[in-house]
Amino acid sequence: MELDNNAHSVFLLYYHLILVIKYRRNVITDPISNRAKEIFEYIAPNYAITLVEWNHDKDHVHILFKAHPKTEISKFINAYKSASSRLVKKENPVIREKLWKENFWSQSFCLLTSGGAPIDVIKKYIESQGEKR
Repeated sequence: MELDNNAHSVFLLYYHLILVIKYRRNVITDPISNRAKEIFEYIAPNYAITLVEWNHDKDHVHILFKAHPKTEISKFINAYKSASSRLVKKENPVIREKLWKENFWSQSFCLLTSGGAPIDVIKKYIESQGEKR
């Protein structure tokens, strides 16, 4: 496992982000997903984020990415959702017919930390600290 680092810290922060289309409309095709991914990859470096994996279904996307501890993840997600919504709708006007009002992404999202050891293993490790063997 390769850790990321800077001058004063070592870290490895993986996140699993799930973004859903407003009202779960079935509007994501391969070309739309690819364009949304391009937008993600364009914005991500500004927030010290690196895309690891991307996949989609008709009404949502799954994104696995790495981030730096200084990254303001909620600001990045809002910036990404805003830019991708605007650009995807502009470039694919037919999508507007399937959406209600102007919303592309649902306001909510699911963000999970991931990677490394399972929580139970970490808990046991912390509990065992200071014990004599």
